[in-house]
Amino acid sequence: MSIVFAAITPHPPILIPAIGKENLSKLKNTSEAYQELEESLYVREAETIIIISPHGLISSGSFTMNLSPEFILSFEDFGDLVTKMKLVGDIGLAYKIRESLETKAPLQLISEPNLDHGSGVPLFLLAQGLKNANFQRRQAKIIPLYYCGLDLEAHFQFGQLLKKELLASKNRIGVIASGDLSHRLTKDAPAGYSRQGAKFDKKLIEYLKNKKTSEIIKMNEKLISDAGECGLKSIAILLGILDGIKYEPRILSYEGPFGVGYLTAEFIFD
Repeated sequence: MSIVFAAITPHPPILIPAIGKENLSKLKNTSEAYQELEESLYVREAETIIIISPHGLISSGSFTMNLSPEFILSFEDFGDLVTKMKLVGDIGLAYKIRESLETKAPLQLISEPNLDHGSGVPLFLLAQGLKNANFQRRQAKIIPLYYCGLDLEAHFQFGQLLKKELLASKNRIGVIASGDLSHRLTKDAPAGYSRQGAKFDKKLIEYLKNKKTSEIIKMNEKLISDAGECGLKSIAILLGILDGIKYEPRILSYEGPFGVGYLTAEFIFD
């Protein structure tokens, strides 16, 4: 199988040591879950990582793929002038995806070397796992994807189309759906409080555990809106990629100490 790794990851910048500092202890479960993912990614020897982020260029009617040959990861926007990293883009696979999908799905291309934090936080925390054991510790290449304003069904279908090209690839591919759940869990949450926030998070996690994909795609739009999430469309694309593939979901952690739901999960293949 070409797809060897799949995960859902949160992306709070506070997980970066130079930013989080003493607050890191409040995200202990998420940090430990990331360590498990890092080890798993290393063992599975992924050569290319598709990362789906909600914080890049978001268009109303078309998905976006970033095919920069090189990426720069930094967190200067969050006051961290020290943490930096360079990553290589998988131009070859990106062009194949474009050729395959250009008449089947709305897909626009950009070439932006500076990664958004929705991509940057997971990639930094999984950095050692991105190094491949069988290739002189050569670093895996990446392709950032960004979702759009279309509905969940369109995102699921986009994932299904993308899966066909990924399975045809000779590369060992990992897919990461980056996104946070409700931003409205507590009264001091970034988006204010809503009782629907915790309800949304609980329902989504239950559906993921039980592989109820159709229920996720058909989730109540008002519930989604009231929850103030940013990860559901990333997850919908990932579920489209996994459609028809045998897997077992594993919830590694869920916590929300700052009023935002942080879910970390891995999908285990036979």
